[in-house]
Amino acid sequence: MYWHMYKNLMRLHIRILERLEETMAKRTWAKAQCHDQFLDKLVQQQTGNISLSDTNLQIDYAMAGLNLTPSDESTFILTGIPGLENTYVWIAIIFSMSYIITMLGNVTVLLVIGKDQTLHKPMYLLICMLALTDIAKSTSTLPKALCIFWFNLKSITVGGCLTQTFFLNTIGFTQSAILVAMAFDRYVAICNPLRYTTILTNARIAVLGLLSFIRSALFMLPLPLFLSKLSFCANRTIAHTHCENMAVAKLSCGDITVNSMYSLVVSFVVSGLDLMLIALSYGLIIKAVLRISSRKAHQKAFNTCTAHISVMLTIYTPGYLNSLTLRFVQSIAPHIQVIVANIYLLIPPMLNPIIYGVKTKELRDKMRKCTCRM
Repeated sequence: MYWHMYKNLMRLHIRILERLEETMAKRTWAKAQCHDQFLDKLVQQQTGNISLSDTNLQIDYAMAGLNLTPSDESTFILTGIPGLENTYVWIAIIFSMSYIITMLGNVTVLLVIGKDQTLHKPMYLLICMLALTDIAKSTSTLPKALCIFWFNLKSITVGGCLTQTFFLNTIGFTQSAILVAMAFDRYVAICNPLRYTTILTNARIAVLGLLSFIRSALFMLPLPLFLSKLSFCANRTIAHTHCENMAVAKLSCGDITVNSMYSLVVSFVVSGLDLMLIALSYGLIIKAVLRISSRKAHQKAFNTCTAHISVMLTIYTPGYLNSLTLRFVQSIAPHIQVIVANIYLLIPPMLNPIIYGVKTKELRDKMRKCTCRM
């Protein structure tokens, strides 16, 4: 009987060591000593036969004592909005309504501009590009968030998580580049109206859109590569509704300085350069408008730029607020951080088609006619 008990204890010990070796390969020597002490106590406390069918349960207890959790190394767990689990149904309704409005608004803009030949102009092609990025941004994050809220489907593969991170950041930087192109479009329309059709053609706008995406993809490609090289701890739980770069990086047991610095520098240098170009365009516009004495011309120029300025504020303000709170404000509650991040994903894609539909007279008239026909 004692020999049988001894063999079972040894088998249990070996199984525990095998499981712990997989999850603790990168652990420090201090934690390794903790695990040995715990195993010694575990063996000493056995007073009877140990059923090998309970081995997994014993291993889970051992890992709990070491502040570890059994996890699948091929997946992450997205928790949603921490602390607000009891209100997930209501949050899901808000997210669903926002997604429906976003899709309806942006798809309507695309259909109206696509069907009407008179709207096949550089300005409206840029609006189409912005609508496409809004649809892509919402579709890359909101369906997964709704799966968490509605169905408690929280797991996401590592590959899916890195892909989501890459496309989310790429789309954000592409939008920034499109806003620069829109500012240049407004500059040419106001300051050089006679040469507008020769300077900005549909083909050149298409090339600008493609270059905007390529630029963003090249700058964002290192981020998932850096994340894929990190060694993650046993706890793979992300307190977020989607895979945000820094939220994933903070799960690593190693040094994330390179990842953090690269994302920070790229974010502020690239978007900062875009903002400088936008400011330069509007500076030249203001200078040209002030030379004109006509009050009516001033009003017309202002109305021309209102939609672009409004869209720019809805995109940049929550974007910078999210980036700053995530990196520099440590005292803010986790659920507030997640809510701020989701405002950036929910509000701009929903408001952009409404802003352009209301502020752009030609587009507003075409949308009204299209609605009346339906």
